[in-house]
Amino acid sequence: MNLILAPLLLPLFTALVCALLAGRPAWQTRISLAGAAANPLFGLLLLERAASGEVQHLVLGGWPAPFGIAFAADGLGVALAVVAALLGLAVLVHQAGAAEPAAPSPGLHPLVHLLLAGVGGAFMTADLFNLYVWFELMLMAALGLLVAGGERRHLEAAFKYFVLNVLGTLLLLAAVALIHGATGHLNFAALAEAARRPELAGVLPGYLGLLALALLLKSAAFPLYAWLPATYHSLPAPILALFGGLLTKVGVYALLRLFGQVFAGVAEAPVQLLGWIALATMVSGVLGAAYHWDLRRILAFHIVSQIGYLLLGIALMSPAGAAATLYFTAHNILAKAGLFLIAGIVWRLAGHHDLRRVGGLYAARPGLALLFLLAAFSLVGVPPTSGFWGKFLLVRESFGQGQFLWGGVALAVGVLTLYSMAKIWLEAFWKPHPDGREMAAPVPGLAPAYAAVMILGAATLGMGLWPEPFIAFAQSATAGFGTGGRP
Repeated sequence: MNLILAPLLLPLFTALVCALLAGRPAWQTRISLAGAAANPLFGLLLLERAASGEVQHLVLGGWPAPFGIAFAADGLGVALAVVAALLGLAVLVHQAGAAEPAAPSPGLHPLVHLLLAGVGGAFMTADLFNLYVWFELMLMAALGLLVAGGERRHLEAAFKYFVLNVLGTLLLLAAVALIHGATGHLNFAALAEAARRPELAGVLPGYLGLLALALLLKSAAFPLYAWLPATYHSLPAPILALFGGLLTKVGVYALLRLFGQVFAGVAEAPVQLLGWIALATMVSGVLGAAYHWDLRRILAFHIVSQIGYLLLGIALMSPAGAAATLYFTAHNILAKAGLFLIAGIVWRLAGHHDLRRVGGLYAARPGLALLFLLAAFSLVGVPPTSGFWGKFLLVRESFGQGQFLWGGVALAVGVLTLYSMAKIWLEAFWKPHPDGREMAAPVPGLAPAYAAVMILGAATLGMGLWPEPFIAFAQSATAGFGTGGRP
């Protein structure tokens, strides 16, 4: 049963060993890669049990539920933990190459694994206060990675990230305290039962609204997303892929878990409002991406836009909407991180992130062009990529519920996403390099970066070409979500 703790204990142990090896960078890198490779393997063992419908539980210290610190491994949490572990492996493989890696430092690998531990803990916890604790661990590790570059731009980015995310943390802590004071519980199962007591009907929706506000800030939803494009562009490619792929998705996961399962049916008004927030998030994010020319900023704004799709799935408040959200989240983590890693290769080859100063990559690097097209088509939702199936599930459920405006906006945003991806293709790959730079010359040290992109690309391709088992798993993992206990 202690296998439930593998997604958080293994990264924590790896971080500790890497910290002890701070004076031996070669060994630190080896241990870091070994720990990152083991993490998805342990996750697959959990996934095998979750696929059979088994939900594993663990309460630390031998305390009876609901008083002990509880963890649970169900299909939703385990699936996302496996995807996060796979991304962690790809990021550290990319870091071993020469495609815009993070500057070597004794704290780099420990901080990366601490971040992965926070993500794993958030996915495995079954306790509201400990969800807050894992968010705190992610915040501390993220701040360490933001300031690691040591330049002024890194410090400015860290300050912006700190101010707004600490606000979200304080709101989250306040919401947890108020909910605990009203219900007397923190355990998810106990909260689900207590929240339906009639005497709480007058106060609990307000507390849940505060909880939703905190998680929306963590998720970079409209209008609370300014911190993301203002900070992410300062990061080196592998750390940018880690942030862009994971951090906002943990906030979305918490919204899905809490409002789709634990408090389903309790707070109708915040959930209805969430649908309109989702539309505003989609549109504002994709318009920001269309405006910019810096490759990293374009992709950062697309994080915001894609968060809108995930919020839409939660707002639909049905098992089908929850299944679509799970599938789309897994797809988006892989596709988005792959695009950020490709951006690092583009920088190494072409010498810049500004698309107006880049070009000639299609003729010189057709393999890279193919990898970009795979990830870009998936982000847009071109069939038969994983992005197509994710958007299909969301739009079908929107139309099935009569939410034609919601589904229509989701389709329209896909067209604008295609515009942004076409701009990257035409500027970076199709047109010649404006400085006449020789792009075909061999560049050493790119093999790890290509390998990392191929790991994520293969997973995305598999989800697109063989969607049935992934969709069936998502439907099984989220059965009963959004019903509030109703059949």
